[in-house]
Amino acid sequence: MRCVHSMPFGAELTSEGVRFALWAPTAGDVRLVLDGAEHSLDAAKDGWYRLVSKEARVGSRYGYRIDGNLIVPDPASRFQPDDVHGLSLVVDPASYAWSETSWIGRPWEETILYEVHVGTASPEGTYAGLSEKLPFLRDLGITAIELMPIGDFPGKRNWGYDGVLPYAPDSAYGSPDDLKRLIERAHELGLMVFLDVVYNHFGPSGNYLHAYAKSFFTERHPTPWGAGINVDGEGSRVVRDFFFHNALYWLEEYRIDGLRFDAVHAITDDGTPHFIEELATRIRQNIKHRHVHLVLENEANQARWLGREQDRSVSLHTAQWADDIHNSWHALLTGENEGYYEDYANKPLDHLGRALAEGFAYQGDPSPHKNGVTRGEPSRHLHPAAFVAFLQNHDQIGNRAFGERLSHLIPQERLAMAQALFLLAPQIPLMFMGEEWAASTPFQFFVDFEREPDLAKAVRDGRRGEFKRFKAFADPEMSQRIPDPTDLATFERSRIDWSEPERSPHREALARTREFLDLRRREIIPLLKSDYQGSRYTVSPEKALDVTWTFSAGALHMIANFGDTPMQMNGDPSARILWASPGIDPAGENILPPWTAIVAKGPSA
Repeated sequence: MRCVHSMPFGAELTSEGVRFALWAPTAGDVRLVLDGAEHSLDAAKDGWYRLVSKEARVGSRYGYRIDGNLIVPDPASRFQPDDVHGLSLVVDPASYAWSETSWIGRPWEETILYEVHVGTASPEGTYAGLSEKLPFLRDLGITAIELMPIGDFPGKRNWGYDGVLPYAPDSAYGSPDDLKRLIERAHELGLMVFLDVVYNHFGPSGNYLHAYAKSFFTERHPTPWGAGINVDGEGSRVVRDFFFHNALYWLEEYRIDGLRFDAVHAITDDGTPHFIEELATRIRQNIKHRHVHLVLENEANQARWLGREQDRSVSLHTAQWADDIHNSWHALLTGENEGYYEDYANKPLDHLGRALAEGFAYQGDPSPHKNGVTRGEPSRHLHPAAFVAFLQNHDQIGNRAFGERLSHLIPQERLAMAQALFLLAPQIPLMFMGEEWAASTPFQFFVDFEREPDLAKAVRDGRRGEFKRFKAFADPEMSQRIPDPTDLATFERSRIDWSEPERSPHREALARTREFLDLRRREIIPLLKSDYQGSRYTVSPEKALDVTWTFSAGALHMIANFGDTPMQMNGDPSARILWASPGIDPAGENILPPWTAIVAKGPSA
């Protein structure tokens, strides 16, 4: 099977030669640079420059000379052998023959996500290296890997959110065919592959769109990264299509199973339909015969994108990252109250209960962290599987000054309790690489701007300055201890150590994770595949949390004591205990000691 996504830009192989197409509406002159020679292009009034070349071939290097001097890569390049500032490579996507042709994905309810950074997930830091770890993840109970962004970024190491060429998988990890082999191997093992994509900004180095397509951006919608992407002004049709095709490209040409859309709250669209709506609609219209899952990161907590049809099928987007669940857990477990944890620190247990039962903790409520601005929409009507829950992810670890994991911050018995409730709750769980064995390695913020020392200094100084508003780093001497993101050692420290699962205490943590994931597969997933009937929760003055989710196939009940004194439990005698904290006798006196919990399953009410 050959998989190709055709698009109106980039380099496309045709029966008449290679067609080159660039949208450069604000350039005065554009010429194709092909294997060292220059060629004129046909210029259209709408800003397009095109040429079908019989001289070009697979493997040709090409770029575009803008206004007589600057040579830029193709913004829709399929591969950049020499990084973001080099020439693009003509690629034949049909040259890869997919041998696994029957794969149609897996139902969303079966999803157990494992977020990975390709460069630090294996000793090799490549697609091939990650592929070798897939059997371990399959045997653990993981059903999907989620790759942090891989669109070409400057240098050899980056989280991926500084990408500037979103169609080109970064060469630091291997070739396009290496990525396809990783995906095919995952499918052979029954694993889905998700990809994190960034449509809200471009990185600070290697984005040449400003040189020839200024209308790609707009000052009307400023973002934390500068001018916003123009998705609603003059010329926005081409801009929108650039990203819509990118999503379809990954889904069709690489057979990706799901996409995670980064920070969509930073995409401002005053038009109709909204960018977010049209993005999902285009994907749903084009891919109908296999499972495709679309996940949002959306600080605005907009329930409108997450609805279901009466037959439980997804209307637009499948789910949203449940930051409220994480932030409530984190504030409760660590007591931290600075930054965005300010929104949860006053009543962390109340926020956690509401988020677990209803999806969002903030549903139109004023945010202390944002000076009283209201955030969110009512979400109680949504299925729990419309939310992806996590105790840790790349952001929540890596955006800490030293990249500490939760296992570095709290007692192991409390972490084990939180992990049980997290993995056995009905939301779709996501784990960050190494979390399954309580990895000792941090995950720190790293970049590679070696060729641009001024930018490297700005990033280094900016990273340290970012933490000065936190009490612990008000002292300049303390802020200087924050790892230098441009230092290779920062990247190396972030590699997970695959020898750890073989020794204590990581071996025991891994066994515990495996137990929870097996329980989820046997007991929780069947509930999710039945009709959802609603939820309820209570928080007692003694800090007990009681949550029940009801499905047509049964009810899931969690009760946890986060207080300092034992509490009496009033359990349902018809319920069956799925898990209890160590030391609790389910047949005993119904006493729940401090920081213990029980998860039970009973008949539907």
